[in-house]
Amino acid sequence: METKTLMQVKSECENCQRCPLGQTRTNVVFGVGNPNAELMFVGEAPGEKEDLSGIPFVGAAGKLFDKYLTAVGIERDDVYIANILKCRPPKNRDPKPEEEDMCIDYLRGQVRAIKPKMIVCLGRIAAMRLIKPDFKITSEHGVWFKKGNFDICAVYHPSALLRDPHKKDDMLKDMLDIKAKLDELQ
Repeated sequence: METKTLMQVKSECENCQRCPLGQTRTNVVFGVGNPNAELMFVGEAPGEKEDLSGIPFVGAAGKLFDKYLTAVGIERDDVYIANILKCRPPKNRDPKPEEEDMCIDYLRGQVRAIKPKMIVCLGRIAAMRLIKPDFKITSEHGVWFKKGNFDICAVYHPSALLRDPHKKDDMLKDMLDIKAKLDELQ
């Protein structure tokens, strides 16, 4: 399988009309960050602020996510951040499996181009798609799995932390573990 550059994958994605979301988006939210990142974060889909800006994780959940990155000493510019879906589902509903199926090749292209060593799923939906279909975020957050060439885990989605602040300590612990694992690579 031919590995495309990140720009080639992005160019293809920007013209995508594989599913109806392509007709309702304001912007494709492809991804952002270091194209040579060792650590990649993957969420489920863009929200309203992301759709308007074309940048993932810039709304309230994104601002909270940035605080966790800062708290553990990870620079946002050093990682790559993307979502499974590149277009916003209406009213921020969960992605439909068929939408994920139509979009997943773009994420695979991003992963092949970036070649991260670690992937962290932000939330259960991304974890159910990338780690295993029966992933349980409450019991398996922070647990590392080996998938191909990658170490992969999941943490709570920042929007879940906004709804349930009791999970914030678990998130901090998981992020500290991610930072420690990242430091081991260097």
